[in-house]
Amino acid sequence: MTMLSFRVDDSEADLLRKWSSELGVDRSELLREALHKHLVRLASERDVDRWSVEPLTDDEASFAEVADWGPAEDWSDWGASE
Repeated sequence: MTMLSFRVDDSEADLLRKWSSELGVDRSELLREALHKHLVRLASERDVDRWSVEPLTDDEASFAEVADWGPAEDWSDWGASE
């Protein structure tokens, strides 16, 4: 793991302390999770741009048909007590 250090506004630091206390997590953990989610969002936005330039091939698009099949078995009553 790499250590990062950066500055934030005092108001944001206060909110970070409040939320980390309320959620019962370390400030570092809260910041790591927020950074991770933001980086994932940025990557997904780039994916959208790439797909508009380079759409799926017919072979890749064929998997969408499989997704429309729905579940292979009926699990709606799984775990229900008799």
